Amino acid sequence: MFGKYGVTVVCGNGIGKTNAAIGKGIKALADGKTVTLIQFLKGKANGDLMQVLKKLEPEMKAFSFEKYEGLFENLPEEEKKEEILNIRNGLSFARKVMVTGGADVLILDEVLGLVDLGILPQDELRQLLAVRPEEMQLIITGKVFPEELKDCVDLVSRIETIYRKN
Repeated sequence: MFGKYGVTVVCGNGIGKTNAAIGKGIKALADGKTVTLIQFLKGKANGDLMQVLKKLEPEMKAFSFEKYEGLFENLPEEEKKEEILNIRNGLSFARKVMVTGGADVLILDEVLGLVDLGILPQDELRQLLAVRPEEMQLIITGKVFPEELKDCVDLVSRIETIYRKN
């Protein structure tokens, strides 16, 4: 297993979960590892960030399968259905990266949000986590980490924002 923790969770209501996960990915790059990042529930919101991350290819690959603008929760039902298909494609790709050992570090940004929204049942996330090869480090993010998945992970870090001026 690369690093000390095979599956790391970065969760909480605070600001900076994605940045923390990307920071762990950059550290892995500095250690000579390859990194794949798959973002969920961000649509085109992080387009500029994704462009910067793509400059780190081929060592770091960044993907977002969703096409919408704004927040997923605010989409009309028909658009949500379309985007759920895109999200499912992203999850299938994540599974493929794990099964093939396509990266040393895989970051599934906001995958826990998929559980919150009922798009990804907990059991399905558990199955996805089980596919991870032992030598691959997996980092998952989202606001809420379900306690029922505690046995599937090695480390949970909670991000809390103490103060935010308007």
